[in-house]
Amino acid sequence: MNQATRKVQRTYLTLLLFNTLAASMIWGINTLFLLDAGLNNLEAFAANAFFTAGFVLFEIPTGVVADLQGRRTSYLLGLLTLAISTLLYLFMWYVHAPFWAWAISSLFLGLGFTFLSGAFEAWLADALEHNGYKEKFESVLAKGEIVEGSAMLVGSVAGGVIAQATNLGVPYVIRAVFLVLNLILALMLMYDVGFTPAKGKRATEEIRSILRASIKHGLGNRPVRWIMFAAPFTGGVSIYAFYAMQPYLLELYGNSTAYGIAGLAAAIVAGAQIAGGLLVPYIARVFSRRTTVLIVCEVISVAVLAVIGFVPNFWVAVSLLVLWGLMFSAVSPIRQGYLNALIPSQQRATVLSFDSLFGSTGGVVFQPVLGKTADVWGYPVSYRLCAAIQILAIPFTWLAWRERTRADVIE
Repeated sequence: MNQATRKVQRTYLTLLLFNTLAASMIWGINTLFLLDAGLNNLEAFAANAFFTAGFVLFEIPTGVVADLQGRRTSYLLGLLTLAISTLLYLFMWYVHAPFWAWAISSLFLGLGFTFLSGAFEAWLADALEHNGYKEKFESVLAKGEIVEGSAMLVGSVAGGVIAQATNLGVPYVIRAVFLVLNLILALMLMYDVGFTPAKGKRATEEIRSILRASIKHGLGNRPVRWIMFAAPFTGGVSIYAFYAMQPYLLELYGNSTAYGIAGLAAAIVAGAQIAGGLLVPYIARVFSRRTTVLIVCEVISVAVLAVIGFVPNFWVAVSLLVLWGLMFSAVSPIRQGYLNALIPSQQRATVLSFDSLFGSTGGVVFQPVLGKTADVWGYPVSYRLCAAIQILAIPFTWLAWRERTRADVIE
C-alpha cells in the first residue's frame, strides 16, 4: 500500500467516524423521540417511510449532482442538508407538530442522505483505484465497518444516557454539531481523485444518461439485477427491525422511560458491527464465493427475527440482537465488494445509488405495514412478519449465486 492510498483511507475513515457519531447520537432513541412527539407506531414508521421515500425520489437527481459537480460537492451538500433537517426535527418535537410536517421534514432528511449514498463509496473506490490500490476492496470496507461500529457504540450509548439525564431533544443538538464539524473536515480533506466531473453536460441529458447506465449496468447486468431485487426485502425489514427494537426492549424491560436501555441496544448492534468487520477476512477463508455468504447470512437473519417474535423475553431479544447485528455487519462489505467488482468505474456512483433506491423502496412499502401491525397486534407479531418478508430475498440471492461470475469468487 503506497502513501497516497493510505491518505485516501485515512480521509474515508475520519469522515466516516464523525458522520457515524452524528447519526448514532439518535439511533438508540429516534423511535422514542417520534412517539414522545405525539405520534403512534403507524405514524412513527410512516414518517420513517417518508424518509426512505426521500431516497426513492432523490437518488437519481442527487446522482446527477455527483456526476456534474463531483462526489465531494455531493457529500458536502448532504452534510449541510442533514444538519438543517436535524434542527427542523428538533423544532417539530418541541412544538408537537402534526404528522404532515413530519412527513415533509423526513423527505428532506432523506434528501440529505441521498447526497451521501453512492457518492462517498464511489469517491473511495475511484481514489483508491487511481492511486494504484491492489488489495481487496472489502478490506477497506471492513475497516469502515469497524470504525462505524466503534463510533456507533460510543454515540448510541451517549445518546441514550444524555437523553435520560436531560431530555430526548439534546442528542439532536449534539448530532447537528457533529454534522457541522464533519462538513468542515470534508472541506479540508476530501477532493475528487480519479474522477472528472461532467460539468459541461445538462442536467436533463445527464438524468437520461444515468437512467440508461442504471438499466444497462444495473438491471441489465444479471448478477447485479438479482442482488438489487433482493434489496427491498432485506433493506425495508432491517430499518424497521432496528428502530422498533427501541420501544420493544423498553416494553420487555418494563420501563418506558429507561432511554439508556434503548441506547444500550444500539450499542449492542455497534459491538456486533465491530466484530462483523473483524470477521470478514476469516469468512473469506471459510467460503469461496460471496453469494454463498449472502445466502447463509440471510437464512440466519430470518431465523433470528422469527425467534425474536416468538420468544418475547428481554434477554433473549438482546442476545439475538447481537447475532442479527453480527450477520448484517459481516455481510455488508462482502455485498458491496461484489457489486463494485461488477460495475464499471464511471457508472459506479450511479448504479450504487440505484441499488440504494431499491432498498429504500422496501422501506417505503414495509415500514407503515409493520408499524400498523405493531399497533394492532404488538411488536412480537411485527417481528414474525419481518421474518416472513425477508425470506423473499433468498431466492433472488440464489439466482445471483447461479450466475457464477468471476466477481463472486473470493480470492
